[in-house]
Amino acid sequence: MDNKALYRKTLGFSLRRALWDILCIVIVAGLSAAGFLIMEKSNDNGLAGLGIGAVIGIAVIIFILRFVSYYYKAGQIAMMTRGIVEGELPENVVQEGRRTVKERFATVAAFFAVTGVIKGIFNQLGSAISSVGEKIGGDTGSAVGGAVSGVINTIVSYLCDCCLGWVFFRKDVKAAKATCEGAVIFFRHGKTLAKNLGRIFGIGLVSLVIIGGIVGGIAYPILGNQTEMLHEVADEIREANAQNGEPNRVLTFLSDEGNLRIGCAALLGLIVWAIVHSVFIRPFVLTGVLRNYINSGLGDIPDEASFALLDGKSAKFKKLHAEAAA
Repeated sequence: MDNKALYRKTLGFSLRRALWDILCIVIVAGLSAAGFLIMEKSNDNGLAGLGIGAVIGIAVIIFILRFVSYYYKAGQIAMMTRGIVEGELPENVVQEGRRTVKERFATVAAFFAVTGVIKGIFNQLGSAISSVGEKIGGDTGSAVGGAVSGVINTIVSYLCDCCLGWVFFRKDVKAAKATCEGAVIFFRHGKTLAKNLGRIFGIGLVSLVIIGGIVGGIAYPILGNQTEMLHEVADEIREANAQNGEPNRVLTFLSDEGNLRIGCAALLGLIVWAIVHSVFIRPFVLTGVLRNYINSGLGDIPDEASFALLDGKSAKFKKLHAEAAA
């Protein structure tokens, strides 16, 4: 099963996530608009109401997406991993993915405990990634570590997903031990995995330019018909900026209705790009990254000696190592 076939077979997860993301946009937009209108009519402070509505909306979607991530994103990674290792997938991929996630992580809390530790490990190792790479992978590991350390915040999500895939693959061992193995695989096979950096950043940049540009270009003329709304928001921004001891440069820029129109169009383009890229394009990139990662670990499963090399570089890893050994 090649990457394209694997992507197509697991596309059902992406489609379901897209529906939830659209719902979340509607929730945030609706609550933000409601907050603006209510506060504007009650005490002429619509900007504050806009902010309050947005915060409430974000809190609601964080709660919703927590469960969506549990079922769909994790299920997609689990099925991608199975397709890579076994070369085939069951007919009802989405149902099987959800079953696999529940089987590995009985509760949402257990799932997020592991994913949180994975992210924490890679973030902590970011500051010492070069020295870790040198100890585990020699000169190659050191060179790769030095290159990755500068962009660790960008690729850490891919590393987390790959490590989570390994946890699903190693279903016969503790999740803690599988997570430790997954962290070591990255450093041990850094040269192979570094080949994915161009794919990650290149496709991401192209999708941003195309998707963000198209959406922003469509939104700009539409916003031109919303002159009353732009005028009211710009007035609120000017008032808020005037209350500051020193005017804020961003607020000063947005207090002009023309600039506000450009900013809103750009923001909408960025939001839509983030959703489309995350839901549809990123999983395609992940198929190749995950395949290289899993194949690198299959013939060289990390042992206790390699765990010890990371104990001194990450407190989270050391704690997880102790749990795995218990």
